[in-house]
Amino acid sequence: MIKKKCMAMLAIVIWCQPGYAEHRPLLPRPQQIRYGNGQVELRDAQIVFGMAPEAADLFTAAQLERWIREQTGLSLTIVSYGNRGGGKLSIVFDREGPKDEPLPRPGEQPGPNSREAFDLSVTEQGVKIHARSSAGIFWGAQTLRQLMEGEGAQAVLPVVEIHDWPAMAYRGTMVDISHGPLPRESEIERQLDFLARWKANQYYLYSEDSIELEGYPLLNVRARLTKEEVRRIVAYGRERHIDVIPNFDLFGHQHDFFRIEEYSEMSDEPHGTEFDARNPKVMPLMTDWANQFAELFPSPFVSIGFDETFQIEMATRAQGANNEPAELFVKQLTAVAGLFEKHGKHVMAWDDIVVKYPQVIPKLPPDLIAVAWYYTSEDPTYKRWLAPLISHRIPHFVQPGLTSYDDIAPDFDTSFENIDTFLAAGRRSGAWGLINSVWADDAQLLMRMSWPGMAYGAAAPWQSDPINRTNFFSDYARLMYPAAVAADLASALSDMTIAQTDAKKLLGDQSMFALWEDPFFPTYYKKLAGHQQDLHETRMHAEQAETALFHAKSLGADPATINSLLIGSELLDYAGEKFQTPLDLGAIWAKVGPKRPDPERWWNEWESQVTHYDHSYVIDLMDRITDLKPAYRSEWLEEYAPYRLGAALGRWDAEYQYWRGVHEKLRHFNDSTQAGDPLPPLDQVIESPTASRGSGQ
Repeated sequence: MIKKKCMAMLAIVIWCQPGYAEHRPLLPRPQQIRYGNGQVELRDAQIVFGMAPEAADLFTAAQLERWIREQTGLSLTIVSYGNRGGGKLSIVFDREGPKDEPLPRPGEQPGPNSREAFDLSVTEQGVKIHARSSAGIFWGAQTLRQLMEGEGAQAVLPVVEIHDWPAMAYRGTMVDISHGPLPRESEIERQLDFLARWKANQYYLYSEDSIELEGYPLLNVRARLTKEEVRRIVAYGRERHIDVIPNFDLFGHQHDFFRIEEYSEMSDEPHGTEFDARNPKVMPLMTDWANQFAELFPSPFVSIGFDETFQIEMATRAQGANNEPAELFVKQLTAVAGLFEKHGKHVMAWDDIVVKYPQVIPKLPPDLIAVAWYYTSEDPTYKRWLAPLISHRIPHFVQPGLTSYDDIAPDFDTSFENIDTFLAAGRRSGAWGLINSVWADDAQLLMRMSWPGMAYGAAAPWQSDPINRTNFFSDYARLMYPAAVAADLASALSDMTIAQTDAKKLLGDQSMFALWEDPFFPTYYKKLAGHQQDLHETRMHAEQAETALFHAKSLGADPATINSLLIGSELLDYAGEKFQTPLDLGAIWAKVGPKRPDPERWWNEWESQVTHYDHSYVIDLMDRITDLKPAYRSEWLEEYAPYRLGAALGRWDAEYQYWRGVHEKLRHFNDSTQAGDPLPPLDQVIESPTASRGSGQ
């Protein structure tokens, strides 16, 4: 049952050192790991319970059997408690304690004695996962899944001993279902499956008004999850030891509610975004919402938002009230928190307004948990966001984020730096946990592109040491994909990251919005003049990513996680080509000279290259955007409900119409001039064919 790499038996070696590089990467990396000599064959293995199993244990056994079967083709037997087939390798689940603790609770502690800690050993005698809770057994099974080496009947486990535990008790991911598209129930469940691979234990469902509430039939009727869908999502997360936590905004960010005329009077500005705390109708409404949400979400935690209250200052200033915004804010925060505390909830709220109005800190609800959020790392200490919480001993989380919500493709460099530095600052400040934000502000984002960053943010707070960022794409790809395509995926992610970083340098921080802008507009034309080589390099990296992804697909890689990356790399390539085009056309126009030349030269040097209906500059851009649109639409519908798809595709349609307008302008000029006529500046010929600054805004 054991293949010897050498004749020596398992040797005592230094923790975490010898042999680690010879095996598959583990993510998150275990706190303690010691490899020995040899490989245990998985063929004919069985899963055995060393205790009377509960439902969670049976679920983990079924999941492990499925993972092994999908990865190797081998079918393992799950043996009922008290039975064990002879002569077979046993994978033993050994959970101690009479009462199971499947989900993180308030007061959760990290460390080697924590609820989620586990020991995993692979020896000649068999495999054993020992833990205090079913969560620990599940995390041990996830690590066992990563340990598997080889394929088919030759699949093996390396001889190894692992002691592992979380360095941070709460490891969350927040997913936005309100600012952009609405993820399907099945997509949220796919995300939960994915996050469980990296040992996340909290999932924050960010909703402004995107969850069904009884009594509000007009509220986002086509853009909400039903209560039954939410209940299934909560149960799905629980099976995977992930607590699904509601993350609301119960003061600001409520325009979807106030745009309904029936409720508009409860805003402090006409059809605004924030509740008017003075309105007597507000608290009865909040009471109703709190009661419904508390019943729907069994989690002991709730996040009530209360960030970015922009309009409260305008409203109070208009009424002549000085210094009142802070008082109104803390009064309403205390009232809403109290509604959930009556249901036994531990209330969380973002801290940006608390930092803005530090005088309210002594008046905050005594049990409030603050969440410090910031999405860049220009101050790696995050002093502005953490110092007030530290000085007043306010329990808190840190919340970095994935920089993907306004970008053509995720900016993983910025994201990983933000996660690493904020996590380090949170460790120093005594933060309870980390929440990784996945926003969808531009309403164009294909969220599966962000999955590598979601994995990074889930794994990082489990580890005691920072993730090896240099090797991350390689490690991630080796764990996510078959060996034949892992290198392609790693190189594609690296090239996409370089291309996206370069695109931001050239087009600005909001590269997805810039993608739809008029490239002849002086802001872009003048800025990009002289950057032809940079645009060339951006496109080269995007095309290298495309090539690697197409190759991976040809080898059978799962399109579910590759298609969105392919669309992102193609859009980066398109953006480079689009903003190259005015520079290229300007150079050709200048070369033609001050007057329109004879027909043969005009055709050869200008018309055939730029405006001809068969493969010319402008026609190529029309072809590319219309060719890519169906793939984008298809991927959108894989991830999201149809809500907002029409608006998103409207930008693609406007992009086509933009280039069609450019083409018509140039053709009209061609038909209305002749040899010898003076040639005006090219921008005068084109005269931006759109009525506004941008082509798709």
